[in-house]
Amino acid sequence: MSPNANHVHRAAQVAEPGAAVRVVQVRERAPEAGEVRVDVEATGICGADIGTVRNPAPATGFPVTPGHEVAGVIAELGPGVQGWAVGERVSVGWFGGSCGHCTACRTGDVVHCAERKVPGVSYTGGWSSTVTVPATTLARIPEGLSAAEAAPFGCAGVTTFNALRHSGAGPGDLVAVLGIGGLGHLAVQFAAAMGFETVAIARGEEKRRLAEELGARHYIDTDREQPGAALAKLGGARLILSTASSTKPLAELVDGLAPHGRLTVVGVDAGSLEVPVAKLVMAARSVTGHLTGSPADTEQAMRFAVATGVRPRVQTVPLEEAQQALDTQQNGKARFRMVLLPGA
Repeated sequence: MSPNANHVHRAAQVAEPGAAVRVVQVRERAPEAGEVRVDVEATGICGADIGTVRNPAPATGFPVTPGHEVAGVIAELGPGVQGWAVGERVSVGWFGGSCGHCTACRTGDVVHCAERKVPGVSYTGGWSSTVTVPATTLARIPEGLSAAEAAPFGCAGVTTFNALRHSGAGPGDLVAVLGIGGLGHLAVQFAAAMGFETVAIARGEEKRRLAEELGARHYIDTDREQPGAALAKLGGARLILSTASSTKPLAELVDGLAPHGRLTVVGVDAGSLEVPVAKLVMAARSVTGHLTGSPADTEQAMRFAVATGVRPRVQTVPLEEAQQALDTQQNGKARFRMVLLPGA
């Protein structure tokens, strides 16, 4: 039994299909073997949370507490947990646990475990003042990052960081980022910090200054020119990282890849991608997807950010305003990551 089992906490939940997000009182769940309980200080809103909120038949049933970008402090250790201590600052991201025995897990590729779990989808998520998770999901938050800054690294941060560093691009290579939103504004910063000749691609001339502030050397306004053609004029990109949640621009973007260039997609919708095979074969180009990272990857992303000055730009709001914050995110008005503060 948890020593604080009578403590009342708060969680932002969806109680039934189509219902709005409401904050209700909940009781903490004592950690079982291999688990820890975290007192949440900040929790981000990801675009994927929109689908979680709207899901008419969630796997765990109702009520649903979304959230997979969590930063907080370890409050309680379950039996058998080693290597962690009460009071440590930690984050929990999209990776919410794995089976530990499949081929993917045994080779260190825990993110692609067939039985992987996601906080807020597989079990109660982080839009709460407390969350209980497997200890294997924890990443240590380094000094220099606040909780509100650390939270987005569990999804947006580690996803863009890994996609860039595993792309095969090297310092000085032309690297383009499509979209300057929750993912893209971090991707541009990471790309510049890694030494790439960074190109930001977005709609509207008003975003040029922002792109330059984030570290981009070039800006392509898709209202004025086709981004693939514009990249080709610059010599072709070694990597194009698509963070926008639309597949429409992707086919044309292939024209902007240099020989052996790669288009990596991290922002998704329900669309399909049709590319003439000759465009890939004749220039040895490739199209690939990328999905998040492990807790160790998240720690590396945060340490790199502290060392280089990369920071998410966040809008913080009290947990009670979760529905309004979700609406802001859904309407594309977030600048650039909405973060809920349970203690506000």
